[in-house]
Amino acid sequence: MTPPLHLQRALSELIGDAQLVPCPLPGTDLSLWLLDADNMDRAFSQEETRRILHEPPYWSFCWASGLALARYLTAHPEWVVGKRVLDFGAGSGVAGIAAVKAGALEVVACDLDPLALASCRANAELNEVELGYSADFFAEADRFDLILVADVLYDRANLPLLDQFLSRGREALVADSRVRDFRHPHYQRLEILDALTLPDLAEPWEFRKVSLYHSRRQPL
Repeated sequence: MTPPLHLQRALSELIGDAQLVPCPLPGTDLSLWLLDADNMDRAFSQEETRRILHEPPYWSFCWASGLALARYLTAHPEWVVGKRVLDFGAGSGVAGIAAVKAGALEVVACDLDPLALASCRANAELNEVELGYSADFFAEADRFDLILVADVLYDRANLPLLDQFLSRGREALVADSRVRDFRHPHYQRLEILDALTLPDLAEPWEFRKVSLYHSRRQPL
């Protein structure tokens, strides 16, 4: 299977010999176009490291929280069946694609990065589902039943977004493995899920424990 040309070209500009390959996700019936780890078992040059740090290809990984959330929606489709859903910071689109598969009425993949949205399109096609796309969360109307959020809080500067998610949706599900001291009066932890990032980055065990938080808009 030939990888999407524009995504492969973007990845090659960062890492010359990197390849995108279709990868089945464990515990799901989904596949994603992901970085092929088999030909990346080498030291990166200084220039490659600089490029990766300057413009990391987040969309070429399936991060642990995204995988955990996708599995959760597969096991608990009642969260999305017949609902309008927005996948915030969609990255590869894994959570949104899982929501469609679980029976969502509509799913919009939202990401600031044009390459991430291109990745969502390619992965939606790979999984034979349809998504909508948005580059600006705050341009969306307040019309969603559920906001999905996975692997967004790795940057603590994003924590204030927790107060914004319910401005566009009635409920929010937030999956995170990075914030150890998560405290927010409107979010409750539902459970802790096990997952890993693909390709496997050999992350510490604590980053393979994904906490799932829920919030519901309070009535006026």
